Amino acid sequence: MTIQDHVSWADFNDDTLRFSRAIGADMICLDIRAMHRLDPSLDLRDGRDSRPFFEAAREKVEAHGLTLFSVFMAGWDELAFGLPDRDEKLEAWCRMLRCLGEAGIPALGYNFKPMGNFRTASTPPGRGGSTYSTFDYDAFSRDRPDPHDPPVGEAEIWANMKHFLEVAVPAAEEAGVRMALHPDDPPIPEPLGGVAQIVSTLEQYRRIFAAAPGDGNGMLFCQGCVTEMGVDVHETIREMGLRNKIVFVHFRNVRGALPSFQEVFLDEGDVNMRRAMEVYREVGFNGPFMMDHTPGIPGDEKSRAGHAYAVGYIRALIQAVYG
Repeated sequence: MTIQDHVSWADFNDDTLRFSRAIGADMICLDIRAMHRLDPSLDLRDGRDSRPFFEAAREKVEAHGLTLFSVFMAGWDELAFGLPDRDEKLEAWCRMLRCLGEAGIPALGYNFKPMGNFRTASTPPGRGGSTYSTFDYDAFSRDRPDPHDPPVGEAEIWANMKHFLEVAVPAAEEAGVRMALHPDDPPIPEPLGGVAQIVSTLEQYRRIFAAAPGDGNGMLFCQGCVTEMGVDVHETIREMGLRNKIVFVHFRNVRGALPSFQEVFLDEGDVNMRRAMEVYREVGFNGPFMMDHTPGIPGDEKSRAGHAYAVGYIRALIQAVYG
């Protein structure tokens, strides 16, 4: 059973990889969403041959006894908004998939939420003065961000998603890569920032899977976001697991569901985490599990203490449940 660690491009160095290896991770998810902002020469939207880049990244990870299982990329605005150069960028996305497959990297995590995530103030403070990633709908409604102009409705963004899936999923399957779609965060099926959110409910996920059937069209099962939807998370693990839609898991816990929730330490949320692990085992899921992120502990530089705590907790559950 495997544990995957999230590493951002800005922290993709030997020190970070040594840390991941030391705390017991087996695999790495390399987050390249912000890479082009740090180094414009690495903008994969230009359709370049990125196989050498991905091969070098894989070799760097393997040098530390780890496996580069996945990368994470945001769905590009050109794709989500259906901009005039959408098809050019869609071909670039498909080439990225081919290069991932050629480099031996089997999964691509991604989202389709161009306005990003939404959060409110972390109140009250958590255990030991920790800060929890928090969303409260009433507080958000009193201080909404400037919306996208022009607004983008559900029918428009769904049409863009469908077009994207119909081209990208066959390309992913041909490349031997599974795309894993992360839920909206928070998962509210309304235009929080002027753009409709269409990855916020289980019914929306079912529609997405129906639009492009196949193993290339999978789910990054963010257990926190699914819990926030207000559904039975254990039964949802069972449904998506039996459909072979779970590519990898963000194994985290939350307190509360919409309209208000906090992301808390793994041992203090509303979800029975051992039971969740048992259901993953029952449906034949073998990982990787991933901590995603952790509450902020006072004085914890780069969240390393919280990081190690979460990975250790997951490892203990794996040993208890899977044996």
